[in-house]
Amino acid sequence: MNRGKYVLAQFLETVLPYELDVCVARYGGNRRVRKFSCRSQFIAMVFGQLTGRDSLRDTVTCLAAQDARLYHVGIRGEVNRSTLADANETRDWRIWQDLARALIKRAQQLYYDEPGNTSKSRVYAIDATTIDLCMSLYQWAVFRSTKSAVRLHTVLDLNSNIPVFATITDGKKHELKELPKVFFEPGACYVLDRGYVDFKELFRIDRSGATFVIRAKSNLGTRIVESRDPDPSTGVTADETVVIGTLHSKKLYPKNARLVSYFDKDLERSFRFLTNDFDLPAAEIAGLYKRRWAIELFFKWIKQHLKIKRFWGLTENAVRTQIWIAISTYVMAQILKKNIGTDLSLYQILQILSVSAFSKVELNQLLTKRPNMSENDEFCKQLILFDF
Repeated sequence: MNRGKYVLAQFLETVLPYELDVCVARYGGNRRVRKFSCRSQFIAMVFGQLTGRDSLRDTVTCLAAQDARLYHVGIRGEVNRSTLADANETRDWRIWQDLARALIKRAQQLYYDEPGNTSKSRVYAIDATTIDLCMSLYQWAVFRSTKSAVRLHTVLDLNSNIPVFATITDGKKHELKELPKVFFEPGACYVLDRGYVDFKELFRIDRSGATFVIRAKSNLGTRIVESRDPDPSTGVTADETVVIGTLHSKKLYPKNARLVSYFDKDLERSFRFLTNDFDLPAAEIAGLYKRRWAIELFFKWIKQHLKIKRFWGLTENAVRTQIWIAISTYVMAQILKKNIGTDLSLYQILQILSVSAFSKVELNQLLTKRPNMSENDEFCKQLILFDF
């Protein structure tokens, strides 16, 4: 019998003690706190995310059922719904933003150290997703005349599916307004949708030594400087070196750019991609843009498997706290997956952790992928009619 730590306690060890302590001290999170510390708040919220709880009451009820074990996972004192709700509403949400960013930085380093992972092989997608809220309950986050919302702006590493940059704003703020906050890594490639067409920011990407691939707007004015013969078999219909046509845009982006026209046979649609990469084959430019779909899948995944659509508090602080802790939980699972070296998907890891949170099993053993049972093995276990 394993007499070690609970699975939840082992999972929480992916957060280094000083990482949380520094963030809490920075914003005075434990000031005048007697029993229910920020660490206990974090553990309770992570438990709720891991096990898919629907509300604070649901989370507290499940924790109360494990009352004798809470001390061993790091929760000191009794967890009450009102206490947890007050903590989410009053303790500075920036504690959890900074913690998530510290975890992201460490996760990046883990994946960057992989053999063959150089700056030139790193591809990032930039996009934002809107998280809808009920207008009658969240009046501070008015988005449109009939609903409220917040917006999650993200830069996703397409090689590791780690959100290397994230900010949360009100729903009205356009995704382009957050782009100046992004640091562009020299040698990397950034893939953007046409909502991010801003020649000032595109030129900043170019000056940083990075490359970009962005879908061009239909009304983009250009003047052709050079045209190369495309390969129709790849779907590329045009490959041109262009100068931005309008006077204002030319001042913002004074260099030549590359315009690739591509016809997608599956969708039966034509696309135009603007880039500052003149070395890659035109078909690969189109392929890079196709990879951008991964960030849409990332948004869909976290909305389905983490609790960021139904919130456990009504204030802005509570909503931001829940989203940042959800992001932290996602990154912690990515760190755990990398450290153990398991072949299980992130979904499988979270499902296993959710039903084993208070079991005493080594994570290496718990997350070792078991061979799937073949159809013949399954058939042999069934009773056969008239088998005498």
